[in-house]
Amino acid sequence: MLIETLYRYPVKGLSPERLARAELPTEGYFPGDRLFAIENGPSGFDPVEPVHQPKIKYLMLMRNESLARLRSRYDDPTGDLVIEQGGQEVLRAATGSENGRAEITRFFEGFMPDALRGVPQLLTAPPTYRFTDSRSGFVSIINLASVADLEARLGLPVDPLRFRGNLMVSDLPAWAENDLVGRDLSGPNGLRLHVIKRIERCAATNVDPATGARDMQIPKALMQHYGHVDCGIYCRIVAGGSLGEGARLSVAEAPAELGIA
Repeated sequence: MLIETLYRYPVKGLSPERLARAELPTEGYFPGDRLFAIENGPSGFDPVEPVHQPKIKYLMLMRNESLARLRSRYDDPTGDLVIEQGGQEVLRAATGSENGRAEITRFFEGFMPDALRGVPQLLTAPPTYRFTDSRSGFVSIINLASVADLEARLGLPVDPLRFRGNLMVSDLPAWAENDLVGRDLSGPNGLRLHVIKRIERCAATNVDPATGARDMQIPKALMQHYGHVDCGIYCRIVAGGSLGEGARLSVAEAPAELGIA
């Protein structure tokens, strides 16, 4: 399969950042992905002993579609979070400082007061944790042919960014990714990914990532047309390596004892 684009989502629920290349660490996470979350009232998250929390404890698109109207960017060297709205910069705050985190809180208190259950505080993931929807959401892959097939069934355009994946791939038959669970994918520079599971889709995919409009019913459409609500796969990084646009991943040979060609 061909890597068309790579994306990271530094803040859970906010907009993607396209990358030209990414260095995937062995047994780690996609770089710069889901580093932060904004809790919607007290979440109980403990950075010293992080335990995976339900996404409903954070601001997220499934319930807070207005987040899609924001364009965010995380600056790695400075640690600044930059947010734009309507083409204008409305926030630049240092995520590593108390004052910066207070600015982020004040911004979301003003932006979406009716959606808040408490103080919207920025949470930072420790090195061994990320704010992924799934406990095992290390790297997510979206097959563009599958999205195109769904688009054809609906007769409406479907933006692949609705699925918030890290890798967008082509040169793979529609829905062939569903048969890769349990298989390994090999890439350049010794990279090896193990496909853990299919990704079950929720109402967050109903939100247009460009406008914030809740204009589709993606999980319902998946169930009606395919008998499941899956789109994409999660992978674990078995062996690290760098990956860029235009690189290829191939399905590794299955162990002979499994009897899979």
